[in-house]
Amino acid sequence: MPYSNTEEAVIKRNIIKGRREMARLLRGVRGQFALVAIFAAFINVLVLAGPLFMLQVYDRVLPARSLPTLINLFLLVAFLFMMMGVLDWARGRLLARIGADHQRGLERRVFDAAIVDATVNTQERSSNNALRDLEILQRYYASPVAAAVFDLPWTPLYLGVLFVFHPWLGALAFAGGAALILLSFATQFVTRARLDETAQLENKARYLGNDFLRQIETIVSLGMRESGFKRWQAARHESMNNAIHTTDVSGSFHAVMRALRLLLQTSMLALGAYLVLQGEVSAGAMVAASILMGRALAPVELAVGGWTQWQGASLARDRLAALLGAHPPERKGSEWITPKPQLTVEGLTIRPATSDRATLDMISFSLEPGEALGVIGPLGAGKSVLARSLCNFHRPSAGTIRLDDVPLDQYDRDNLGRLIGYLPQSISFFPGTVAENIARLDPAPDKDRVIAAAKRAGAHQMILKLPAGYDTPIEFEGASLSDRQRQLVALSRALYHDPILLVLDEPNLLLNGDAGPGLHAMLSDLKAHGGAAIVMTNSPGALAECDRILVLDRGAQRALGARDDVLKRMIASATKSRVVPAADSAA
Repeated sequence: MPYSNTEEAVIKRNIIKGRREMARLLRGVRGQFALVAIFAAFINVLVLAGPLFMLQVYDRVLPARSLPTLINLFLLVAFLFMMMGVLDWARGRLLARIGADHQRGLERRVFDAAIVDATVNTQERSSNNALRDLEILQRYYASPVAAAVFDLPWTPLYLGVLFVFHPWLGALAFAGGAALILLSFATQFVTRARLDETAQLENKARYLGNDFLRQIETIVSLGMRESGFKRWQAARHESMNNAIHTTDVSGSFHAVMRALRLLLQTSMLALGAYLVLQGEVSAGAMVAASILMGRALAPVELAVGGWTQWQGASLARDRLAALLGAHPPERKGSEWITPKPQLTVEGLTIRPATSDRATLDMISFSLEPGEALGVIGPLGAGKSVLARSLCNFHRPSAGTIRLDDVPLDQYDRDNLGRLIGYLPQSISFFPGTVAENIARLDPAPDKDRVIAAAKRAGAHQMILKLPAGYDTPIEFEGASLSDRQRQLVALSRALYHDPILLVLDEPNLLLNGDAGPGLHAMLSDLKAHGGAAIVMTNSPGALAECDRILVLDRGAQRALGARDDVLKRMIASATKSRVVPAADSAA
């Protein structure tokens, strides 16, 4: 997705801010990195034991034909290699734990920032998967590529030893290493943007496929299987073709580098043999130089081979940094506020970042304890947006929402969720039992509170008739329940913490059958105990317990007043609009 210069500047600033925060959150990992670097130093020094052994064998053991010297050298090298293996094993374990520490150190902050980002950028969820980026970063540190990065700085050591053997040998190794590094940077330059684009396209295709599977009932019932498949197939093929092209480009670079590395090792042997013939180096130096050349290029080759993984981790780190920089840590709200159910909305305006039109424009009303407000209006009037805003899901573009004269953003978010019970229009559940969903996935749910909430919602008897009662497994979309059963369970969930304010978005299904009196009784009981409720609906039955009515139309406030007065005015206005054209026609 292309960005303007201004957007790119903002993203870069966010990345810088996010990197600083990540460094602060991972301050304890620095010591582990230092230990990995120390292990890498010992490992790379011990690697020299192999070339030195070959040098001694060719220059001392073979000419002297000394078996004891050979045995002693072999035992020494075997011990050194064993120590090197132990250090390499310890380094791998330490890097894996560094990845785990990254996960533990960032997961809470990333999770919170991802939730905030999802509430702001609802249209860009396919281009950003912060939790997956965190997993990519964790897996990178557990891979051999991370260890190769710590070995790369030691390449000059091997080149220096080659210069000691002979300047020509060092010059050849230096030139070959420089060529490989230049090719590596060229690979990064060519593939970096395309790798980022491929990741975005993969996320888009994955989300599209998940959406289709979640809406399987609609797909099958409306005969959308073929059209749905073609749309998913188009997104998947676009992602796949982009990935193949990226692999082709990076694979071409890797093939050139592999061929160049083999050519360099062969050239090193040829040059060494020439220098032996000229009497400038010994045969042992020739063999040792070839081994050192291979060791000097090994981390470069491993880093190049894992370039895609390294680049993926680098992009994931940048995306996480941009996310954290764009959404600073939220100020912890007070958990000690115990408000009255007194709601004040003044000049509330909600304007999405992707639109110039406000979905809510200058909405103002108040709600007192023991009062219920009905919100009515045609489709697209903004009722659901208002409901989500009252639960602090949408941040106001202008205006304020205060609960007991305290702005909503001063409350702790989780505490506010317990104070305000919310029944959304589109209901989703989480994998678990009915009781666990009513208890909002509480690790230690209060059984008595679960049953009390279900009884208040009029759902207790319905739940007892389910195959396993409160222990009945429930799916993400609640497909095992009817629509009315889902709304009853969702209302029970809203009542679980005995909220002081209840926000119901289109609870019309609760008016069918035995649930109707239950809804009215629940609202009446809530008001009688000093609570308050806001009901978004166009159903007259759902307005029975409402004291006042707010009328919305295309995000604007059209009327506010006592229920009967507003309904009479609306009926009179509708009647007049029908009678006047008829009179004009008769004339």
